[in-house]
Amino acid sequence: MTTRRQRRVAELIHRELSLILLREVRDPRLAEITITDVRVTPDLLIARIYFAVMGGHEAQQEALAGLESACGFLRTQLAGRIQLRLAPELEFKVDRSAEYAQRIEQLLDQIAQEGHPADG
Repeated sequence: MTTRRQRRVAELIHRELSLILLREVRDPRLAEITITDVRVTPDLLIARIYFAVMGGHEAQQEALAGLESACGFLRTQLAGRIQLRLAPELEFKVDRSAEYAQRIEQLLDQIAQEGHPADG
């Protein structure tokens, strides 16, 4: 169960990290990243950052590598902006929910096509 404090901290990290990526980071691999969700552990020591990026698997892997490379910088910047005793460790994960939704859409379209064969 997520506590109100966890949600507040996650929202704060989400907002600040999005601003840092937009204004402070110069890495071209991170130019098209969107932070989609942040989940914080109950002890507030780990923040799991979910992100989406346009493009295929290669673009996702490049973005992940860029985030992991910038992790120390991002954590330092975040520590200066949020009021926590310790800045949480940042773990980055690709948000696959958009891919999942697209796949479901394709399957539904396929079912609809099979149900209504084209007039011949």
